Amino acid sequence: MINKCILVLFLCCSFMAHGAGKLIQYDVDNNLYEGYWTKAKQGAPLVLLVHDWDGLTEYEKKRSDMLAEMGYNVFAADLFGAGVRPTKVEDKRQHTGELYKDRKKMRQLMNEALSTAYLLNGTNTDVVVMGYCFGGAAVLEMARSGVDAKGFVTFHGGLKTPDNQSYDQTKGKVLVFHGSADTAIPLSQFSDLASELENHQVDHEMVTYSGAPHAFTVFGSKRYHQEADKQSWARFTTFLSEVTVLAK
Repeated sequence: MINKCILVLFLCCSFMAHGAGKLIQYDVDNNLYEGYWTKAKQGAPLVLLVHDWDGLTEYEKKRSDMLAEMGYNVFAADLFGAGVRPTKVEDKRQHTGELYKDRKKMRQLMNEALSTAYLLNGTNTDVVVMGYCFGGAAVLEMARSGVDAKGFVTFHGGLKTPDNQSYDQTKGKVLVFHGSADTAIPLSQFSDLASELENHQVDHEMVTYSGAPHAFTVFGSKRYHQEADKQSWARFTTFLSEVTVLAK
């Protein structure tokens, strides 16, 4: 859907370089958001990447650049607002908590980010939506909303389905990577989600990694689990090649 965020995109682009990408400002309900656009080539498949609970940081930009080097166009969304990058735990909980309580707004922000990504890409090409932690929960929210995508991928994300929601409208395959040593998101949620997806006949693949804690993919953190990170990234990139076609 074309809306005012698209108009502001051209007026308020921020060409601050980071790696191969650029910071892009876009408008949602008269509020500025700042995503990160990395273009591999015209006509390439699109990945919409959703950040963790600390907002769009260097971590998501690095992952975007890694995907661009493989030939994918990537838009890393911003669900908090331009300049809102919380560092204190209480602030992170506040910003994520507001969106967990307002699922309508979460969906709006995801849809606006996708519209912006399509505009940047120049076409509504094949898209895969992926996210980390809080971003993973947002990805599943998008899957439940019925957005037409080739896949929905979550790395150590929240897996619980809110009351009065289901996967009966989900299009595209759901791919879940989860650490079995994750104390923030218990294996019971992993099991419940598997049952839900099966009951709604949603094509899915769910993988656990022994010894991997929450946030096991975050480079340089105490929770980083190299084996789980490498294995999940390898499966994810293979998945991308299975559901999309790279431009020649």
